[in-house]
Amino acid sequence: MVRYQLKTPYHDGTTHVIFEPLDFISKLAALVPKPRVNLTRFHGVFAPNSKHRALVTPAGRGKASKVKVIDDSQDRTPDERRASMNWAQRLKRVFDIDVETCAQCGGGVKVIACIEDPVVIKKILDHLEKQAVPEQGQLPQSRAPP
Repeated sequence: MVRYQLKTPYHDGTTHVIFEPLDFISKLAALVPKPRVNLTRFHGVFAPNSKHRALVTPAGRGKASKVKVIDDSQDRTPDERRASMNWAQRLKRVFDIDVETCAQCGGGVKVIACIEDPVVIKKILDHLEKQAVPEQGQLPQSRAPP
């Protein structure tokens, strides 16, 4: 027999429930969701087949996505609205790091390359370390002790 203690007692004061092992396993198995099924279900205007979903979702997706979403602040095509954010926009949104704005002048910066190969990254960093070594006549900046 399996004795299960309830988190909150029933209205009649029951604090424990006793199951046979097979019944207990069957009740636990009923709580496991089916594979590849969304655990969040949407109803009303957020439901996948709602004709008003395109009006209330940020991407403007839905059954009636042909309906124009009125948004004066952004004049984008439906394809542009559906496109996911690029890595620079995600950095800005999550970490508040804006790589598309110049730190000195505040002007726009265009990303011309994204280097992902570890060998190339190591070569660039090694080269920059060699360039960053101060000349013999210069002393490093003084600082307070850690």
